[in-house]
Amino acid sequence: MEGNQTWITDITLLGFQVGPALAILLCGLFSVFYTLTLLGNGVIFGIICLDSKLHTPMYFFLSHLAIIDMSYASNNVPKMLANLMNQKRTISFVPCIMQTFLYLAFAVTECLILVVMSYDRYVAICHPFQYTVIMSWRVCTILVLTSWSCGFALSLVHEILLLRLPFCGPRDVNHLFCEILSVLKLACADTWVNQVVIFATCVFVLVGPLSLILVSYMHILGAILKIQTKEGRIKAFSTCSSHLCVVGLFFGIAMVVYMVPDSNQREEQEKMLSLFHSVLNPMLNPLIYSLRNAQLKGALHRALQRKRSMRTVYGLCL
Repeated sequence: MEGNQTWITDITLLGFQVGPALAILLCGLFSVFYTLTLLGNGVIFGIICLDSKLHTPMYFFLSHLAIIDMSYASNNVPKMLANLMNQKRTISFVPCIMQTFLYLAFAVTECLILVVMSYDRYVAICHPFQYTVIMSWRVCTILVLTSWSCGFALSLVHEILLLRLPFCGPRDVNHLFCEILSVLKLACADTWVNQVVIFATCVFVLVGPLSLILVSYMHILGAILKIQTKEGRIKAFSTCSSHLCVVGLFFGIAMVVYMVPDSNQREEQEKMLSLFHSVLNPMLNPLIYSLRNAQLKGALHRALQRKRSMRTVYGLCL
């Protein structure tokens, strides 16, 4: 039987099966979203790097979240846009596996960075006098490096288990990009080991971190309620509300996609959720943080003022 197997060399990403006119419209719309994702996260990263007042642990972690969002979108969206404009919609096997690897790596890293950010808020609000000692730059660097290392290490484990499987057809993937559950359906062998490891990873990077986040925010809520002044409670809550919005969007969608039992009827729903996860979520994150964060808005205002001042000086020199 092994001698009769034909190993696939390319994969067809079915994506959105729509007409040419709607495909052009979707391509233009997603291009705008992708541009806003890069612009928004790039502005946040640039402001944090340039403004010394934002050189704190909270914004250090936020800068890494911005890098992840830009990388996450750049891994998935360009190929999706190309497929909308190309009727062939094929991708070679090796680039597909690489896309799967990076997709998992960035997703797991973002989960862990969000946990680190919640821990930072917990220490800042519940233990304010020990904050600078507990959240030293050495600790922050270790937390970030651990998050990135765990993300890529777990992704590598999944890729090794994926590559041990024979892929002999079918060639069609009913998804927008090479996502691991969709790619597994192309294997012509038992994938139960892969499924078990994926579920175990979900428990480790979704259920476990989400539980830690909820526990930390229960302590944070208790600490906020003990604050005497109304202004103090509002300020403390505003630093956490944006993070809670991002956590809810990210973990909610990921748990629906990876922990709810699979079925043929759910394929289109998962496709839409993955679209939101890959396109809209990275675009919304900088909007959520910037609109609800006075320090970021102040830093952006200072940057714009410096730019106007430089233009004025340059004009006078001329």
